[in-house]
Amino acid sequence: MAKPAKSRSAYRRVIVKVSGEALAGPGGSGIHQPTIDRIAKDLVAARALGVTLGVVVGGGNILRGVQVTGKGLSRPTADAMGMLATVMNAMVLEAAIERLGVAARTMSALAMPQVCEVYERQRALRHLDENRVVMFAGGTGNPFFTTDTTAVLRAAEMGCDAVLKATNVDGVYSADPKKDPKAKRYDTLTHKEAIDRDLKIMDATAFALARENSTPIIVFSIKPPGAIAAVLRGKARATLVRAG
Repeated sequence: MAKPAKSRSAYRRVIVKVSGEALAGPGGSGIHQPTIDRIAKDLVAARALGVTLGVVVGGGNILRGVQVTGKGLSRPTADAMGMLATVMNAMVLEAAIERLGVAARTMSALAMPQVCEVYERQRALRHLDENRVVMFAGGTGNPFFTTDTTAVLRAAEMGCDAVLKATNVDGVYSADPKKDPKAKRYDTLTHKEAIDRDLKIMDATAFALARENSTPIIVFSIKPPGAIAAVLRGKARATLVRAG
């Protein structure tokens, strides 16, 4: 297999966290194929920089566990349903990447071998070393943990240089910029500052794990075409959350 081209990125290996909502496109829910195809093209373009990619996908466009908790379902059951939603999203994105001629694999923390590979660290590392795009689905495989925490966990396990958190806003703000026009946008933050200020772009567990492993988190908008490659080149409008 051909080796990746010489990197024009400061990062050698990253995890890209893509929210389920980002996959829904303008409809706000479900799977919007044009949006899936655009994100797949962005991932392939980022890979062309010589960066090996892991992708953690959310499931909020289909079902978010906490949304159905209390509606006759326990939190563990609701979270399991949310984890299944992430597997569906990962498989759709994997198919879109492979249509572009790039090898991709979905690996699920929930065992479903008839559907996709079961997550196993050494096998995942081999896929990355062979320049496949690995879709990490099924969350951590446990309830009560978000896919943000999954992204930071997989980054630590895979020896990644950073987590790229793809959202619908161009960085971290002091408040929701859609609701508060005076919200302040941060260019840089430390993990501790993000936790102390209770910034909602990621949950506290994800930030704490990133701080423990000194993993940078780059928060950016996935909406502009080529956004992922732009982040890797250091040319995107984004917030860097780093070790203090």
